[in-house]
Amino acid sequence: MLCRLFLLAFGVAQPDAFVSHFAQHDVALQLDPSASFWRDTPPVLVTTDNLGKPEPEYRTEVRSRWTAENLYFQFTCHYRELYLHPNPSRTTETNELWDWDVAEVFIGSDFKNIRHYREFEMSPQGEWVDLDIDRSRPHPEDGWKWNSGFEVKASIDAKNKIWYGAMRIPYGSIDSRAAIAGNLLRVNFYRQQGPVARRVEIAWRPTMQETFHVPERFGLLRLDRR
Repeated sequence: MLCRLFLLAFGVAQPDAFVSHFAQHDVALQLDPSASFWRDTPPVLVTTDNLGKPEPEYRTEVRSRWTAENLYFQFTCHYRELYLHPNPSRTTETNELWDWDVAEVFIGSDFKNIRHYREFEMSPQGEWVDLDIDRSRPHPEDGWKWNSGFEVKASIDAKNKIWYGAMRIPYGSIDSRAAIAGNLLRVNFYRQQGPVARRVEIAWRPTMQETFHVPERFGLLRLDRR
């Protein structure tokens, strides 16, 4: 019922949701969008900045699949120049990773309290951070101490100026329901791109504000059995 009310309130029909396609078995993270795991999963395209301005140089493709245990995302990120942490860690969480180039998934299952959601980030170097965000709390930035157990993998194709990233997120870390076809989630995809002086913020659903944290602007993701 809450999902239906959300759809009506924001004028979004369920068939317009971004579709995550079912996979029978979990797999090791795969970066290549032409790999068998991703080949038949149409991407959602991210081609504008956070204020809705077209940014074709930073075209981003996002694909998704799900299993009974995990939700997967694959990013194909075109870039002009990279802004990378000089001392990357791929074994420990990097707080404030958003100060560098990252791809981000903001996702929530609560259609009543939309200010509560989870944030997952990865860098082109395979760094990561995950956060439990509740904008109703006095200090929502403390959410980085939460741990979902998600995994990331990334690589850079410097010749073609594309970086690839993949995430595997335990489904139970984002939803109290079992993962079944038809589940709707609230979601947005973002990128931070380039040095601070030339930073571009890319968004699937532009928030039209100088922040990504506008849950009212999230789109929808639907788990599909296909």
